[in-house]
Amino acid sequence: MSAADQSAGMRLARWSAVVIIIAVGAAAFRLSFATLKDLAVLAHIPARDAWLFPVIVDGTILLATFGVLVLANAPERRFFVGVLVVGSVVSVAGNSLHAVAAGRELPWWASALVAAIAPISLLADTHGLALLIRAAQRDSAPDTAPAPVVEPAAEQPTPEPESVSVPEPEPLPESAPEPVRVAELRPVPTAPAHPVRSSRSAQTMLPIAVPVGGM
Repeated sequence: MSAADQSAGMRLARWSAVVIIIAVGAAAFRLSFATLKDLAVLAHIPARDAWLFPVIVDGTILLATFGVLVLANAPERRFFVGVLVVGSVVSVAGNSLHAVAAGRELPWWASALVAAIAPISLLADTHGLALLIRAAQRDSAPDTAPAPVVEPAAEQPTPEPESVSVPEPEPLPESAPEPVRVAELRPVPTAPAHPVRSSRSAQTMLPIAVPVGGM
C-alpha cells in the first residue's frame, strides 16, 4: 500500500469515528434526558419543570468536558476532571435508580438527593466559569520582556611598560686622596699656685679671771 492510500485510509477512519461519536452521543443524550426527566417526576418535582433536571446534569458534564480539553496544561484542569467524574457518576446512578424504581415514587432520601443536585451543579458550574475566565486572562496577558543581559566588557590586557635604557654614569677620574691635617695640640699655661696668707696673724686668746660675787 502506498503512502497516499494510507493517508486516505486514515482520513476516512477519522471522519467515520467523528460521525459515530456524534450519533452515539446524540442517542445517549436523548435516552438519558428522558430517563432523568422521569426520575425528577418520581422525586416529586413538578412535571412541567422536570426537563430541567437532565439539562442540569448533562450540562455540567459538558462544561467539565470542555474545561478538561481547553485547560490541558493548566492547574485548573484538576477541578474539571473531578466535576466530570462526579457528573458522570450522578448521571449513571440516576439512570440506574430510574430502572429500579420502575415507575414508583422514590423514597424520601432519594428524593432529597435528586433535589440537592441542582444547587450543587450551579456552584460547580459557576466556579468552573470563573476558572475558565481566569485562565483566559492569564493566557492573554502580554509577556513581559526579559531584562537585557549586560555582558561584562572583555578585560583588555594591560600593556607592559616599555623598558627604558638608562645610561650608566661615567666613572669619575681617580685622584689621590688628600692627607688629613691634624691640628697640633699645645699645653695651655696655667698660673702658679701661691699659698693664701691671712692678713692678720692669729692671736692667742688669754683667759680672763672673772670675779664671782660682790667686790
